[in-house]
Amino acid sequence: MQESDSHAQGDALEVVNRNGTSPVLLLCEHASSNIPARYDGLGLREADRLSHAAWDPGARAVALHMSKALDAPLVASTVSRLVYDCNRPPEAVSAMPEKSELVVVPGNKNLTAEQRLERVETVYNPFCATVSDVIKARKEAGLQTMLVTMHSFTPVYFGKPRAVEIGILHDDDSRLADAMLAEAPALPHRRVERNEPYGPADGVTHSLKIHGLANGLANVMIEIRNDLVATPEQEEAMAEEMLTLLRPALAALAAEGGPDA
Repeated sequence: MQESDSHAQGDALEVVNRNGTSPVLLLCEHASSNIPARYDGLGLREADRLSHAAWDPGARAVALHMSKALDAPLVASTVSRLVYDCNRPPEAVSAMPEKSELVVVPGNKNLTAEQRLERVETVYNPFCATVSDVIKARKEAGLQTMLVTMHSFTPVYFGKPRAVEIGILHDDDSRLADAMLAEAPALPHRRVERNEPYGPADGVTHSLKIHGLANGLANVMIEIRNDLVATPEQEEAMAEEMLTLLRPALAALAAEGGPDA
């Protein structure tokens, strides 16, 4: 596994700006559509391998802009979520789905216990261990930490258009989400909603729970409709919009005693 202050690619993940001093720790679990050769493309058609089913288009690029602007560390998966979804626990069916929306995944059908374990050990465990290591190192360095996970979603799901443009998601701890939503009027051109297009009941807050809640860290999951981050210019502009919500939210939490207080 390679790690550097740039966009270092590793077997399962990349770490960008590991020693960043911002209170923010960025995660991007669905950053890549890459399917390692050992999985033989999962039997997918080329179009499906590049579709939103395989990754979150634009999420990594927005996260990278935010990492640079905030001086924040970023941990991102470099393996398609169809191989293993790092925002799901190993026991979840959706961790290695046989079907994602309308996309059938032949390489995930009838996986043996050994095959599932191999993916857990080579994709999920390294990602989680690295996040835990970064959180531990930051604590030892006296740095406060709040967790921000970056995602994107398709504008049409099972044939139904989605009007929401930005989702601010949370589980039991809504401190950071509340603070960001309070800033939503600063983006009057955007439709910003709480726990949309997904929420805790959909099983999407796994990372928030095991890395945020379990460590007492304020946390939030940001979902961006992917037609709004379809070009490099849109990605950079959207990163600025997310910072418009996040920076004052961070300041508000700090005034209350710190993001992990």
